[in-house]
Amino acid sequence: MKNFTKKILTLLTVYYAYMLEYRSELVLWILSGTLPIILMGVWIQAAEGGNFGLTSLEFARYFFAVFLTRQLTVVWVIFDFEREVVEGKLSPRLLQPIDPGFYHLATHVSERFARMPLVFLIIGLFFLLYPQAFWIPSLPNILLFTLAAVLAFTLRFIIQYTFAMFTFWTERATALENFWFLFFLFFSGLIAPLEVFPENVRNVVMFTPFPYMINFPANILVGIPVDLTRGFLSMLGWILIFLGLNRLLWRAGLKRYSGMGA
Repeated sequence: MKNFTKKILTLLTVYYAYMLEYRSELVLWILSGTLPIILMGVWIQAAEGGNFGLTSLEFARYFFAVFLTRQLTVVWVIFDFEREVVEGKLSPRLLQPIDPGFYHLATHVSERFARMPLVFLIIGLFFLLYPQAFWIPSLPNILLFTLAAVLAFTLRFIIQYTFAMFTFWTERATALENFWFLFFLFFSGLIAPLEVFPENVRNVVMFTPFPYMINFPANILVGIPVDLTRGFLSMLGWILIFLGLNRLLWRAGLKRYSGMGA
């Protein structure tokens, strides 16, 4: 256990230093995730002229929470893994006594620590420009949001890493992610809170993994009522489903892998 912990800390330290080399690019990556802030203005104006179940202040806080959730859960593993398989760079990692997925996981976790100072800067600027939206969530909400954000990142990572396994069969596995992202965009709560959806549509969407990656954590932070038991159990269930599928595709894919040195 001690040896395993040492390996994890070493990976995180190495990839954190690696991410700091790209700190200028991190600014662009963070700014590319500010879509919720832009949409916030649209929904605030809509709330002032219609009845959507949320006030303009709640919309502002919700999209701020969406922005923060997105910064904590952004994933790009499929693009790195596809390049490794296509270029044969996966081969040397197969010779090492650690699953290649841990390298990608360490990259993502380290990148979170590298980007957070810049995220806090944007958060400060947000409340400076829109001070009426400032609030301090209760400690239970902060703790539950942290747990939900960790699970949301885990779910998002495993789903995309599972799609990455199809690289063993096609050189354009990223097309699957792009198709999936269309549904993610609309049903995760990224562009609109699920509370504004028709009830019958919302009931169906709640049986998918989409709302638990954005809407669920954001609602917790803002204080919008949610079914905590159903939410956390659904996240754990989907994580286990995609983890099992991932392992099956990994074993089948390795039999087809023909990169140099495999």
